[in-house]
Amino acid sequence: MKIALPDTNGRLTDYRLTGTPIEPAPMAPDSARVVYSAAHVVRNPFADADPSGQAVIDWNATMAFRAHLTGLGLGVAEAMDTAQRGMGLDWPSALELIRRTKSAFPDALVANGCGTDHINPANVKSLEEVKAAYLEQVEAIQAAGGRIILMASRALARIANGPEDYARVYEEILSACDEPVILHWLGDMFDPALAGYWGASAFPPALDTVLGIINDNASKVDGIKISLLDAQKEIEMRRRLPAPVRMYTGDDFNYPELMAGDLTGFSHALLGIFDPLAVHAASAVQKLSAGDESGFRAILDPTVPLARHVFRAPTQYYKTGVVFLAWLNGHQSHFTMIGGAEAMRSLPYFVECFKQADACGALAKPDLAIERMQSLLRLYGA
Repeated sequence: MKIALPDTNGRLTDYRLTGTPIEPAPMAPDSARVVYSAAHVVRNPFADADPSGQAVIDWNATMAFRAHLTGLGLGVAEAMDTAQRGMGLDWPSALELIRRTKSAFPDALVANGCGTDHINPANVKSLEEVKAAYLEQVEAIQAAGGRIILMASRALARIANGPEDYARVYEEILSACDEPVILHWLGDMFDPALAGYWGASAFPPALDTVLGIINDNASKVDGIKISLLDAQKEIEMRRRLPAPVRMYTGDDFNYPELMAGDLTGFSHALLGIFDPLAVHAASAVQKLSAGDESGFRAILDPTVPLARHVFRAPTQYYKTGVVFLAWLNGHQSHFTMIGGAEAMRSLPYFVECFKQADACGALAKPDLAIERMQSLLRLYGA
C-alpha cells in the first residue's frame, strides 16, 4: 500500500506503508502495572455551535471510545487535559462526562479529573475561594460515585504565596475525599499557567513540598501522576515516595523505560499517549505480566518516536495529534475538535504523524487511514 505525501514545499512523493498493526491483547485485572488512558472526547460536528462557544459532544462516539479502552482492560482517566479539560471542555460538560462514564462502565477502573476550572483565576482573591472551588468539584464527583484525580489548579498557582499555601489547601481538600486520590503534577510545558507550582520554580524545592504533602496525608493518596517529560525527575521522586503510594508516569517521552523500572522500583501509567496507543499499552503490559520485559519493550519502544512527535512543543496542542490518530483509526467519523483545536498543528505535523503511526503499527486499519489521509490532503490543496 502506498500514498503520495507532500514535503514542506508541497512536492508529492510516494510513501509505502511498512507497519504491521498490533493485535489486541486485553490486560488481565491483576496485571503487573496499573494503566490509565487519558481519554479524549469527540465533538459533535453537526451542532450549530461555533468553536469559540459551548462545547457540544458526540456522546455516542465518546462513550464508544471508552468501551474500546475498557475492553482492552485499561483504566480511564476521565475529564483530564486530553479531553481538553479547561481548554474547551468546561466544568458542567466535564461533570456530565464523568456521570455518563460511570453509568456506562460502572465496574471499570475510572478516575476523574477534579480541579478549579469553573472559576476564573484572574478573579480569585483568596485561598478560601480556591478551596471552595475544589470542594465543589470533589462533592459533585463523589456524589456520582467517582474516584478523584486531584488536578493542578491555575487559580492556586496564581494566588498561592509559597509552599505553605499549597500544603494547607491540599490537606483540606484531601481530608474531604472519601477514597485515596491520584495527585497530578502537570508541568508548564502542558499548561504555562502552572509555572511555579508547589511554590517554587526549581524542581528540588517543589519536590520537597509535594513529598511533604504526600507524607502528611499518605492515607488519602493512592499515587501521583507526574508530567514533567523528564525521566530522571520522575525516578528521583519515585524513589522517595512512601509505601504504598504509587508513581503514575505521565511522561509521554520516556514511558517504556519508566514502566519497565529499575532495581529500586517502577512506574504505573496515566498517559495521554495511551489514547491512540491503547492496543500497544495493553499488549505490552500483558507481556510484562508474563515476565517478558523484552517483549514489553519490543512493543512500546517503537512507539516513542510517534509519542515524541505528538507531544512536541508547544506541548499543550498534543490533543490535536491524539484526535487525528483516532480519526485515522476509525474511532470517529470526522477530524474536528472542541474549540477548533484541529487547526493547532500544521500539515507537515500530520504527515509525520501518519508516517510514525505506520512505522510502529498504530494504524489499525491501513486502508481506512490512507483514505482519510488523502481526504485531509485534498482539504489542504495537496
